[in-house]
Amino acid sequence: MTLSPAAPRSIAARRAFVDGAFAPATVRLAEGSIVAVDPFDDSADLVLADDVVLLPGLVDSHVHLNEPGRTDWEGFATGTAAAAAGGITTVVEMPLNSVPVTTTPDALAAKRAAASGKLAVDVAYWGGAVPENLGALGALLDAGVVGVKCFLAPSGIDEFGHLDAAQLEAALAELAPRDGLLIAHAELDDHLADAHGPVFRDFVASRPPAAEVAAIRLVIEAARRTGARAHIVHVAAGEALAEVRAAQREGVRLTVETCPHYLTLRAEDVPDGAGTFKCCPPIRDAANQDVLWEGVLDGTVTAIVSDHSPATPDLKLRPDLGEAWGGIAGVQTGLSAVWTEARRRGIPLERVLPLFTTGPADLVRLPGRGRIAPGAPAHLAVFDSELPFTVDADALEYRNKLSPWHGAALTGAVVETWLHGRPVYRRGEGVLARDGRDVLAAQS
Repeated sequence: MTLSPAAPRSIAARRAFVDGAFAPATVRLAEGSIVAVDPFDDSADLVLADDVVLLPGLVDSHVHLNEPGRTDWEGFATGTAAAAAGGITTVVEMPLNSVPVTTTPDALAAKRAAASGKLAVDVAYWGGAVPENLGALGALLDAGVVGVKCFLAPSGIDEFGHLDAAQLEAALAELAPRDGLLIAHAELDDHLADAHGPVFRDFVASRPPAAEVAAIRLVIEAARRTGARAHIVHVAAGEALAEVRAAQREGVRLTVETCPHYLTLRAEDVPDGAGTFKCCPPIRDAANQDVLWEGVLDGTVTAIVSDHSPATPDLKLRPDLGEAWGGIAGVQTGLSAVWTEARRRGIPLERVLPLFTTGPADLVRLPGRGRIAPGAPAHLAVFDSELPFTVDADALEYRNKLSPWHGAALTGAVVETWLHGRPVYRRGEGVLARDGRDVLAAQS
């Protein structure tokens, strides 16, 4: 591939992902936006090689960058660099595990200030719904968050409390008149048990599918009564998708996401004592994974997002899995991991791409993102879908070089990423610029 100019006015590709399919196209750019999508023109400023594809910049609506306050876990500088390396041009930052948690407009302002000058990609923000701020969620929406997140079981962070059933319904009722979005970590504490020791299957058994199913039923019932929009984050239990399908058919305003680790890693393959694989809900077995893939292919699952939730090695690499921090570092490797598994299953790239692009973009109502279309931001990624590589955690952009895919042989890698019409990442060179912007949601 010819290296791109600093600000190309046109990019031509034999395979560009436009309107849900690959086709020859020339993408014309001006002032950081896409102004036209024309037929292939080999006189464009940049003509991509035939062995790569041009994608819209990916959108990851579930990322923990942990700044301010726990920046030793991750931070805006390292986390957004990793996103750019993964072809992601917009991330939505979670309201925890930063200090303070993003449950007030003042805390959002502190987080935005901490991000200033550090961003390799654009960043939008979630607020949090906790017992202490019920009745004041509208102020968070007014401040520009894309929605609010809650937990239905302890979050693991003392300053971010979980909601009980009555509080969940109160939050949804508060958001409904504003058409605000509530996203929920769906596990119920009644179904969870303590797990100690190194045996991974014991940890998985401590957080059974029933914990997810019961919590999702609770969200469905409250969303049905209030008419509010609700979204379930990081669904791991395939059997929960039957509940989701039934609710969606009924007209309940419910969407769900899953994550690369659930679609590509299997519990039976995880070695004991491997804290890098611990997350909540847990990675489950191959049969469960097959059911999740059915949900991806039939449209029940509308987004694949990283839930990038890193921690320092002293917290993560503990042989007792009950003590290890639960979270997967995956924002840089998500597309490659999922495409490798999809390819193995005979699923074409165009079937999974919407879940990395328009699915999460539409969830958070950020117009134009995840699309190659006139008027959209000029956010683009070049992807070599046949490039084999072995994941080396030490070479990842994360602050803490931990990955459950370390040593995995994957196929397909991001070659270059553009943000607002300028290259911000190139494979082999790393981050080229920090032109990311603060993105606030327009609220009704």
